[in-house]
Amino acid sequence: MSVLLDPFGYSFMVRGFWVATVIGVTCGLLSCFVIMKGWSLLGDALSHAVVPGVVVSHLMAWPLAVGAFISGMLAALGIGALRKLSGLKGDTSIGVMFTAFFAVGMLLISAFPSMLSLTTILFGNLLGIAPNDAVQLLVISLVSIVVIVLRWKDLLLFTFDEHQAISQGLSVRWLQLLMLALIALVAVAALQAVGAILVMAMMITPGATAFLLTRRFPVMLLCSALLGGGLAFAGVYLSYFLDVSAGGAVVLLQFLVFFPVLMCSPRGAGWLRRVRGGQHG
Repeated sequence: MSVLLDPFGYSFMVRGFWVATVIGVTCGLLSCFVIMKGWSLLGDALSHAVVPGVVVSHLMAWPLAVGAFISGMLAALGIGALRKLSGLKGDTSIGVMFTAFFAVGMLLISAFPSMLSLTTILFGNLLGIAPNDAVQLLVISLVSIVVIVLRWKDLLLFTFDEHQAISQGLSVRWLQLLMLALIALVAVAALQAVGAILVMAMMITPGATAFLLTRRFPVMLLCSALLGGGLAFAGVYLSYFLDVSAGGAVVLLQFLVFFPVLMCSPRGAGWLRRVRGGQHG
């Protein structure tokens, strides 16, 4: 029994537990809106586009969230402007813009290698997060959670029916900016935990799993938050005994839960039946 409690005897593990759990809950809540709005690709783009902002924040000794927010918003505005000016489809504009921002981030990292590790940006360093950075991530996550909890009905209306939101007197443009800001803020928090390569998985998989389990959005929010936080905690715990990347363990564990849910849930079973029907046809 004492062996199972070994991870809790190290301060860096304890810090990793609560940081991962809080970030997991935050990503879980936000992921419901992202997938229902169909913003998975846009969310992926913003999670990469915040990289140059993170680097600039390090160089200027700013809080990481400041640079990430500015960089994310610039990328979002750039995507919108590119679509209007060029007439390109949304996915093409997103692909062009986010790769450009990500490339700028990589160039800045290579130009100032002592300031920020490329490995940390790409793969995260959940168990190596400094106490000050952990507090910053906690603040970002709690602010995001509070905003989502307070405005979830408005965000829900914006997600499902923008015309209805307008008729209710809501500002669609403001809600759009709010969602983009939340994605950018949560992305920088998750980026430090699992890195730019895996960050989007934490903002997609919990919500996708919850979507398969329920048709009620409030229940979906609760399930997604519990899945995000619980699996993040479990992934960090398993990583200690397996001696593997904590971020990688968290994301893989989320997929290992998602896949059987896909196979067994009513929505997943329906998908499986359609596949089999197509094969027999």
